Amino acid sequence: MSDFITVLRETCPTPVLDATKWKRIGGDPHTVNLNAYVSKDGSKIMGTWICTPGKFEVNYEKWEYCHFLDGYCIITPEGEQPVHLKAGDVFVIEPGMKGTWEVVETVRKYFVFA
Repeated sequence: MSDFITVLRETCPTPVLDATKWKRIGGDPHTVNLNAYVSKDGSKIMGTWICTPGKFEVNYEKWEYCHFLDGYCIITPEGEQPVHLKAGDVFVIEPGMKGTWEVVETVRKYFVFA
């Protein structure tokens, strides 16, 4: 196998429940992380995230790529207008984004943190 290419075809990630470090500020949201890849130094993570309805206070320290597979949420950066996201949307969140993340309908997304 290559030192430069990781094929994830055979991965069977172990579900990690309620591992988010974000502060819950509304409802009773619960999360499942299925981390399919973590770099050797732990700085890059890729996988699937599932979250039930509720609201979090967020503070992004890393860049995140997201592809929503299911659900609907509203992300509101401090001092800015809310961004409504739904199944099929692909987006990036830059480091330094602070605000709220509200899951309105259970979300399932692919993510990459780097």
